[in-house]
Amino acid sequence: MEFLVLRNVAPSGQVTGYDRQTLPIYAELLDADAAGMGWAEGARLILGLDVAADGETARKCWESHLARAHWIVGEGLGSALEAFGRKSEQAG
Repeated sequence: MEFLVLRNVAPSGQVTGYDRQTLPIYAELLDADAAGMGWAEGARLILGLDVAADGETARKCWESHLARAHWIVGEGLGSALEAFGRKSEQAG
């Protein structure tokens, strides 16, 4: 079983393998944001971060991953579909 090591800051630019691994988290972040969940609760519940120990890092992590999630389903959707489809075709 492969575990995802969450980055402090989500990637930017081209779609990455990290984005592929993080898609379920991105979906949860988008749902939480749409439901009005605050960053601290989301960082704790979804990202598994200790907000009390390092709130600044947790907030940056939440904000960057949420921004990346919005990019993936918005401006980056074409790139994401191409990258994810290409990898899936090679695997199967």
